[in-house]
Amino acid sequence: MKLLPILSAHDGSSARSSLTCKYKCGDACFHEIPNTSKGQYFGDIVKTAMTRRGVLRGGAMAVVAVGAGSVLAACSTDEAGPTGSSGEMSTPPVDGVDFIAVEPNTEDAVVVPQGYEQGVIIRWGDPVLEGAPAFDFDNQTAAAQNMQFGYNNDFAGLLPIEGTPNAYLLVVNHEYTTEPFLFKGYDAENPTREQFDIALAAHGLSVVQVTGRSGSGALTPGLGKYNRRITGTTEFLLTGPAAGSDFLRTSVDPTGTKVFGTFNNCSGGLTPWGTVLSGEENINQYFGNAESVTDPVAAERLARYGIEGAASDRKWERFDKRFDLAQEPNEANRFGYVVEVDPWDPTGVPIKHTALGRFKHEAATIYVTDDGTVVAYSGDDERFDYMYKFVSSRKMMPGNGQAAMRHNLTILDAGTLHVAVLTGDAPDEIDGTGTLPKAGKFAGKGEWIPLLRTGDDGRGESLVDGMSAEEVAVFTRQAGDKVGATKMDRPEDFEPNPVTGKVYVALTNNTKRGTDGKAAPDEANPRAKNKNGQILEIDDDHAGTTFVWNLLIVAGDPNEADTYFGGFDKTQVSPISCPDNLAFDSKGNLWISTDGNALESNDGLFAVVLDGERRGETRQFLTVPAGGETCGPIISDERVVVAVQHPGEFDEASADNPMSHWPDGGDSQPRPSMVAVWKS
Repeated sequence: MKLLPILSAHDGSSARSSLTCKYKCGDACFHEIPNTSKGQYFGDIVKTAMTRRGVLRGGAMAVVAVGAGSVLAACSTDEAGPTGSSGEMSTPPVDGVDFIAVEPNTEDAVVVPQGYEQGVIIRWGDPVLEGAPAFDFDNQTAAAQNMQFGYNNDFAGLLPIEGTPNAYLLVVNHEYTTEPFLFKGYDAENPTREQFDIALAAHGLSVVQVTGRSGSGALTPGLGKYNRRITGTTEFLLTGPAAGSDFLRTSVDPTGTKVFGTFNNCSGGLTPWGTVLSGEENINQYFGNAESVTDPVAAERLARYGIEGAASDRKWERFDKRFDLAQEPNEANRFGYVVEVDPWDPTGVPIKHTALGRFKHEAATIYVTDDGTVVAYSGDDERFDYMYKFVSSRKMMPGNGQAAMRHNLTILDAGTLHVAVLTGDAPDEIDGTGTLPKAGKFAGKGEWIPLLRTGDDGRGESLVDGMSAEEVAVFTRQAGDKVGATKMDRPEDFEPNPVTGKVYVALTNNTKRGTDGKAAPDEANPRAKNKNGQILEIDDDHAGTTFVWNLLIVAGDPNEADTYFGGFDKTQVSPISCPDNLAFDSKGNLWISTDGNALESNDGLFAVVLDGERRGETRQFLTVPAGGETCGPIISDERVVVAVQHPGEFDEASADNPMSHWPDGGDSQPRPSMVAVWKS
């Protein structure tokens, strides 16, 4: 196995290369923080006493939680005494976390525990549609890419095909393209029209039929009738209170109800009615000439979403005027939503839900209460931005018939959007060092502040003074600013636990916390210059407005004093840094994938015990190739599936100088791929 260079933390926060930052998030960590509001923090506000339900209500619907790790169960082994990062465990392992931990490494490979096997499911460029040509890196075309698996896979969902044993639909987001890795001789100042068209086609989503085989967790893709590519030119329908708004009208779409394409689709979720939700995240980087917008209100709104400057890095505005804000100042307002795709209808028009607000959606994950109320959780992945939830006014209709599907596809168009305010139990004890309060935990209460109510007729009612319903739906960040939402350390994936109903949030990092007049550390974000992130645990009144919370993990090197693992012995855990995506197994163990490991080793996937005396035990299950990121984990009885994104993406690397040859080996180019891992 080839050892690759350790990535250096170019901004002190993570080991992402600056090249990855440029193309993945538009160099967000080098720009000014978009949130310049004063906000409210733990030490600044005193909330009235809050109540919560002591026990989650029962019933089959009460714990339906569907997201990156739906329908989950753990891989297991009969071996006794698995070793963690510090040697033999003194007591029997917890079911589902009973594997020998993988050690931190910098290998150009997916490394899995002893006794497990792995296999690539599908790679960038592999055929998805009938007639797709074989992948040819040196002769790629837009026509070919429109029929092939897209680039930089992120969220993944696996949906069983009813009536066909061991057959599934694999639905995958394609977050972004890194043009220097797509094209040899790429000139960033002078991209070609064909390169633009290929990149458009490499974005979006793929729906691929895959088949398993008895006695193995391997999955093989095929050209099934449901296969589909959704790209940067696919038509989408806008629904909810902003549909038809003046803010969304363009010369291409004067109705403000139809959008072409979806971009920067990061994490997502599955719905109980069989559709896929996808979050549009770092959409700011696709639009050029923001400095030409002279209206001060419009310019301020663009800046709050990180849209600024002259030419974009990709220069797409040279080829399509919708990416040129000088010509189409509203086009950027048409991205940054939760997208819903029905994978069972390969000709259906996907939906963008404006009732769920517009921001850098990391995901949208679903919890259904016992009375059929649907709750959608979503984080805004930006330093000092907010956590949201949407509570439906319509009830979910059970069954998979056409009537039920038609009804359920409208559930996310009627209800109330909220933003979170958190308070700590011991605000005076937080000094930015990560020192635990005297109570032995970081904990507190929270309230969901309503922002926008959408009725059954699709019309919105603003619940924020000074903003219309359309403004709240399109400029949701400003609505959160106005009500004093709590500024968080990059809230990414939300996942409800299918066993307990508790909700977990990955807070990836924030090295600007407590610096240069920025928001000070607080109990939910307790460290200044936070480079390793944390995991928030919420006991939520799902359909209500109150919750209690605590920090399950304060991530980093367990040998450092500023880390915390639920009270578990830190000598018996794997180091973990920069949590990103979350999933669950059927035993209720939490699984965490990482993005930008700041501990000088490859990103990976970790399993965490949540209950009992082993609460907080954290064990690394796999690592991805150096320069890559672990995304989209799916945990089931048969297999673990992960998306390996941007393998070998070092600043010194390019298509002309590849520094990884995963997954094909030899002198091949690195290719983002989906990987299955299973017990031998």
